[in-house]
Amino acid sequence: MASLLIRGGTVVNADRAFQADVLTQDGKIVAVGENLTAPIGATVVDAGGQYVMPGGIDPHTHMQLPFMGATTMDDFYTGTAAGMAGGNTTIIDFVIPNPQQPLMEAYATWRAWAEKSASDYSFHVAITWWDETVKRDMGTLVQQEGVNSFKHFMAYKNAIMCDDETLVNSFKRALELGAMPTVHAENGELVYLLQSEVAKMGITGPEGHPLSRPPMVEGEAANRAIAIADVLNVPIYVVHVSCIEAADAIARARARGQRVYGEVLAGHLVVDDSVYRHPDFATAAAHVMSPPFRPAGHQEALWRGLQSGNLHTTATDHCTFCAAQKAAGKDDFAKIPNGTGGVEERLAVLWDAGVNTGRLTPSEFVAITSANTAKLFNIYPQKGSVSVGADADLAVWDPAGTKTLSAKTQHSKGDFNIFEGRTVRGIPSHTISQGELVFVQGDLRAVRGKGRYIKRPAFSPNFAAASLRAETLKPTAVKR
Repeated sequence: MASLLIRGGTVVNADRAFQADVLTQDGKIVAVGENLTAPIGATVVDAGGQYVMPGGIDPHTHMQLPFMGATTMDDFYTGTAAGMAGGNTTIIDFVIPNPQQPLMEAYATWRAWAEKSASDYSFHVAITWWDETVKRDMGTLVQQEGVNSFKHFMAYKNAIMCDDETLVNSFKRALELGAMPTVHAENGELVYLLQSEVAKMGITGPEGHPLSRPPMVEGEAANRAIAIADVLNVPIYVVHVSCIEAADAIARARARGQRVYGEVLAGHLVVDDSVYRHPDFATAAAHVMSPPFRPAGHQEALWRGLQSGNLHTTATDHCTFCAAQKAAGKDDFAKIPNGTGGVEERLAVLWDAGVNTGRLTPSEFVAITSANTAKLFNIYPQKGSVSVGADADLAVWDPAGTKTLSAKTQHSKGDFNIFEGRTVRGIPSHTISQGELVFVQGDLRAVRGKGRYIKRPAFSPNFAAASLRAETLKPTAVKR
């Protein structure tokens, strides 16, 4: 591979920002410092007046996902290519076995689909059922395949929902293996009941979707998952936190010393639930995802969670169903395939709504868009850091650049953009993946199949030093 020198920019890491050039060679960063000399034949990028940051890591995407009778429009090539256009260089997607399907069989299917990825990728694996073969396969995934996180859907009754028995068994096994349990926190029983109750009221359109999934449905599930994790003494990661109730549950647990981590979607930070009352069905249905967008008051709580460090990562839940697919729920909101896009827009939206408003510093922006994810899922500083020895996955960020976000100009194959018409200030001028320019001033140069599968090692033995807290094991003497 040829060398690449990024000259004259301000390097921004999660811990500090400083003036420096960045030199890459053979897909790695080999020097970070002032006045570096370009080797013969090196490509030189002028980053004057711009920031040089780790490429974004989206820890929550669904490319080529078969779900609710449809398959997402973006496959692993188009989805990761769109991500590159937005400054992202890695995704963590989800293997989701059908109930009773062997984990390794599902994993092999997703690995095959992902071979077309343009950017680097990794996988969480969902636990959708339980028996001894699932326990065995979890071990194989951690020890041989570099999977260190397992997803649990507490929603989607009669499909992929975990009951408490499965949660307990899987959480305990994850601890033994040095892996992180993650949860989609919504009470599936309550959602199932409320969907029926809302329909009985004659509400069948998309406006019924948030009514059937109120904030407390998410809050209850978050509290329950956190309590189970507390008893078992296993860290837990709560995906797409959308409301005050779930954010508060995480903050309370962290205040008492529990290792709980929270993820926020870019959409939940800037889009509110008024979208479900849009008179056009296609527009309202395009926003149907779970958890749903919330009343505006919840957004400030989510920003506060990021600022305080009680929420840690940002994602998109990129899951693109087109209008024709969404129309399956024309007469029943519960049948609208759940999902929205955003992998291309996440960084720009977060910079514009976060850094430009003073909510976040540039270093805090790097923390929540790449570094924290890399640390939590054990690929730091290979990813999420502009430092010698790290992968040459970088975004050159133009803080003065502007763009109006639209489905007409997005690279995603989806036909809707939840940020439609929003003009952002702060966009990538260049994206570098494996030391090569893959996006240059609007020119997308993604290469099908160039992405690598990234193994994520199990956590240190101290992570799983004890499967249960000592006080839960020791009998208590009772004075009589």
